[in-house]
Amino acid sequence: MLLAVIVVVAGIFIYRKYMAGVEQDAQNAISKSQQAFSAEQYDVALNGDSTGAIGFLKVIDQFGGTKTANLARLYAAICYANLGDTDKAIGMFEDFDDKGDQMISPAAVAALGNCYVQKGDKEKGAEMLVKAARQANNDAISPLALFQAGEVYESLGKKDEALKLYQEIKDKYFRSALANDMDKYIERVK
Repeated sequence: MLLAVIVVVAGIFIYRKYMAGVEQDAQNAISKSQQAFSAEQYDVALNGDSTGAIGFLKVIDQFGGTKTANLARLYAAICYANLGDTDKAIGMFEDFDDKGDQMISPAAVAALGNCYVQKGDKEKGAEMLVKAARQANNDAISPLALFQAGEVYESLGKKDEALKLYQEIKDKYFRSALANDMDKYIERVK
């Protein structure tokens, strides 16, 4: 029994050490693609080129299971969205593990919501935007996501839903810049 425990503990230690090395390799591999992304060279960032950027898609493929590969999914989703391929963007956003970071994760959910809206599935898009706002629960992301969802609900003729969201921005996120303008939107949907 003691031998089995030792083998399991040793296995876990070796696996963690191995994954730390893989994670470092993934971080090195993604850096040139991130530079291309920052330069708004979305196709290069996504697929790589001869300058050493292997592309987010290869990072995902070669380093699956790492945090860096998960981050590459988010980058790839944004690239696809900027290249006008909404379906692939949605797929990547849905594959991104959005648990964790208080800013990046809700922003990813909001971006997914915007992709659904762009695709024409406004109801699902609005739901995702509200989900992002709840997940973030902060003055930076929540008011914007709620406002976008409110505008979508207005376009769907769901003024009561929009009113609730606009009122929430005014009451709960009163420190945000958007809160100052909510009276005119509230008045518009009443």
